[in-house]
Formats: sequence, C-alpha cells, structure tokens
Amino acid sequence: MMATRHMGGAGGETMMISLPLPDKTWLNFTAPVETPEPFWSLRFGLSMAVMLAAVAILSALVVHHLTRPLATFARAAQRLGVDVKAPPLPESGPAEVRQATRAFNEMQERIRRFVEDRTQTIAAISHDLGTPITRLRLRAEFVDDEEQRQKMLADLDDMEKMVFSALSFARDDAAQEPQATVDFRTLLQRVCDDTADAGHQVSFEADEDALAYDCRPVAMRRALTNLIDNAIKYGQQARVVLAENPTEILVTIDDDGPGIPDDRREDVFKPFHRLEQSRSRETGGTGLGLTVARTIIRAHGGDITLANRSTGGLRVEIHLPR
Repeated sequence: MMATRHMGGAGGETMMISLPLPDKTWLNFTAPVETPEPFWSLRFGLSMAVMLAAVAILSALVVHHLTRPLATFARAAQRLGVDVKAPPLPESGPAEVRQATRAFNEMQERIRRFVEDRTQTIAAISHDLGTPITRLRLRAEFVDDEEQRQKMLADLDDMEKMVFSALSFARDDAAQEPQATVDFRTLLQRVCDDTADAGHQVSFEADEDALAYDCRPVAMRRALTNLIDNAIKYGQQARVVLAENPTEILVTIDDDGPGIPDDRREDVFKPFHRLEQSRSRETGGTGLGLTVARTIIRAHGGDITLANRSTGGLRVEIHLPR
C-alpha cells in the first residue's frame, strides 16, 4: 500500500492511497485531508468555557456542603447568646460534624443548668430571708429607744426591698414569657404615658408609623420602665426618642441629672450597686433596676450604652436588632 499527499486544485490538501490487487493491478483513490483548526478557535473557547463553568459550579457545591455546618454553628452560637433555652441542634451529617454538634449541645445544656441553678438559688435565698426579716421587725417593736427602733425598722425596710427585688428578678429570669409581635412605638408610648400620668416630666418623640417588633412584651415593658424611672429619679425629667434604621431600633433616654463618671458606668449594672452621688435610701432604689433592664435587653439580642451629655445629664441608648 502506498500513500502520498498532494495539494488539491482548490488549495485543499488530499491524500492518494494505492492498494495492490491479487491480479497485480492497483486500486487508487484519493481522500481530502481536513486542516486542523487553530488552537485558539471558537470551538476551543466554548469548550473551555463550559468546562470552567462546570468546575466552578461543582466547586461551589462542594464548598457549600463543607461550610454549611460552620454556618449552622455560627447561628446556634448567636441564638445561645440570646436564648439559653433554645432547642438543641440536630445531630446529622458526617461523623466529625455529629461529634461537634453533640459537644455543642452538651455545652448548651450545661450552661442552661448552671443558669437555672443560679436562678433557683437566688430565689430560694430571697424567699427564706423573708421570715427572719419579719421576726426582726416584730422584735424591733419592743425596743424602748425610739431613735434606735426607727433606725432598725428603716434598715429592715431596706433589706425587705432588696429581698423582694432579688426575688422578683429571679422569678422574671426563670419565667418563660412567649414572644409576640407588638407595635414597639405604641409599647414605648404607653410606658411614657404611664410615667407622665404619675406626675413626672416625660417627653416622647417618634415617627407616626407603626414599628412591628418581635419580643417578650412584659419583660420589654419592664426594662423600658426601669430606664425611664431611673432618668426621673436621678435627672428630674426624661426625654425619650425612638429611631430606627434597616439594622436596629434605637431608643435614646436623656435626663438632666449629675451623670455617671466614666470609670463607674459598668459598675451601675452590677446587682445592688448604688452610686453615692445619685442612689441613696431616700430615692428608694435597690440597685437592681439597670441590672434587670440590661439583662432583658441583652436577652433580646441588644445592648445598653451610657454616656454623659456635653450639656449635662446622662444619655442612655438602647440598641435592639431588627
């Protein structure tokens, strides 16, 4: 067999093939030879584009599958910071993911038990202190010295208020109030109206539009009431402003009080802590108002910040996530 290549008349290349036959004759035929396409041709580009798209889609699916447990853990950690009684994560997926999920659920359960034990302990101590305080009050009535008797009764009154506040705080912390969607603007307006009806100076500014918010209404109302009452007690009046943006709800409460030193702003959130300048027996405060308020606000995923105003007084800012 013989094969040779020749240039065709139209410029194309052809191949001639000759085969010997048994009768000693030759069979000759020609076949056109297709010229290979250049490397950077349209077909090559389309092929590469399809392959790259396929690789990108497959890589995205693999990355999403591998990172999905991390996103789940992130959401669970954020939820744990807001609600320690949140349901446990489902244990599914690869063995490593199931092991990590099981460890996370065990950690959440230990934290929940710790919080419940602490709350029950505070409630039990506060409840048991009521009986000896009552006995001491009865015995104080038999003291002959009038001045000493009045001092003892005043101290017992303070102790009783502190015990009642601690017991109320523990009960509220243990209560599981269901969440509900409320008009936050109306809720805050009612708190301001109730304070104004009691004879205090309170002003309120907000947009006219309703502001839907998912919260525990009774707890949120108590937190707002504590903060506004604080402004009234130690600043004579309260100016409340409600604002919102796409990410959060902002409540600002201004007063004309003495303010709080920079190095003492965190101390006022400690239970039963009272500043000498603004908290005394005459005010009737027990030192739990701000503690309760911040606990409730943080339970909703928000926080409270304090700052002294340049014109005098204290500014309280409540940040609540939308």
